[in-house]
Amino acid sequence: MIKTLTVDTLSEIYRTNGTRVIDARPTAGFNGWRLRREVRGGHIPGAVAFPQSWAASTYDAGLAKRLASKGLTPDRSIVVYGYDDGNATSLADRLLVLGYEDVAILEGGLSEWADQPELDMIRLPRSHQLVHTQWLHRLLEGEQTDEGPPGAFAVFHVNYGVPEEYARGHIPGAFHLDTNALESETDWNRRSPEELEAALLQLGITRDTTVIVYGRDTAADPAEQKPGRRAGQIAATRAAAILLYSGVEDVRLLDGGLNAWLGAGYTLETEIRTPTPASDVGTTIPAHPDCFIDFEQAVDLIADPGGVLVSIRSRAENLGETSGYNYIEQVGDIPGAVWGNCGTDAYDMQHYRNMDNTMRDFTEVASDWKAVGITPDKRIAFYCGTGWRASEAFFYAYLMGWPNVSIYDGGWFEWSRRVGSSSSLT
Repeated sequence: MIKTLTVDTLSEIYRTNGTRVIDARPTAGFNGWRLRREVRGGHIPGAVAFPQSWAASTYDAGLAKRLASKGLTPDRSIVVYGYDDGNATSLADRLLVLGYEDVAILEGGLSEWADQPELDMIRLPRSHQLVHTQWLHRLLEGEQTDEGPPGAFAVFHVNYGVPEEYARGHIPGAFHLDTNALESETDWNRRSPEELEAALLQLGITRDTTVIVYGRDTAADPAEQKPGRRAGQIAATRAAAILLYSGVEDVRLLDGGLNAWLGAGYTLETEIRTPTPASDVGTTIPAHPDCFIDFEQAVDLIADPGGVLVSIRSRAENLGETSGYNYIEQVGDIPGAVWGNCGTDAYDMQHYRNMDNTMRDFTEVASDWKAVGITPDKRIAFYCGTGWRASEAFFYAYLMGWPNVSIYDGGWFEWSRRVGSSSSLT
């Protein structure tokens, strides 16, 4: 039998060790978006993001494995909430089928909890810069939206050297942004301030433009000549990081990218759109130079007790089994850095994403980082091979409101050429 709990009862027990709380709403609601016009956005402290839609699309064996990976095991007392009892009951029913015995749903759902201001709620600090598909669709339709752009906005389909992908289909109204406009093809580092200014002007971007970026992910083989062309969402976060560095004050990422847009049932267009060039960026580039550090600063950071250099690379790269790239010969990793993981290879960030390609529960990311000494009170720089995966980790830390985060732009590509190979990290 599925029990029901009142808000008052849950508020007394939800912090106990034996009780786990599941947020069955879309992850955007978990992050802080008020999808049903609730009084407050966010989630109940300690709740685990596990949308009912994930359960609906997963077989029992796979579902049990995913639940267990989040500490949601049958020996625990489980409380599920959504926006209404029906949403929560659907997931609770699946739990009963899987052998969970102590399952309850929260009467009135999240809205009931949010209506009581004395009860704590947690949200992603910059959740408005991780936009969801419904929000973007409403914006493009000219509707009023929460957290709408304060002025002009532009949407960009981002990838590396694949204009034909954009031409085959993109979000209506979107322009194409090739990462080559923002980074050099010789070392894959950010371009000079002068080159970035020229690129932004050509793209019609100023410091006051709200820029919304997204990419399209398809299966990549690291051995192919240019596998980065398939890692569109990483490319989008790479563009986001360089735009923030340049001085664009409101950069937003479409959570899940084009894959999420299509999954939500929205259509594409094939019209090739060209932005109207701007005459003045409105700031001196880089307006936010602390978004990046270079080699000497990376060396200093390793020696700083209050700093952490974080390797956003696969375990195989970290252990020196592969460089991860067909253009990097040296294998190994930077001594003194901390391994922050990424996924299976140099074009994979699944450690930081959900099964639907959206950003992983930010509280889980922060917990993983804390376990290896990566905490918001420290100066932190992320790196990978050449800056792409590091940009995604950086942007997530930025969304979490961490104050001193940056990207070591040269990464292993530069370090291995200047210092040579080394053993794995801590």
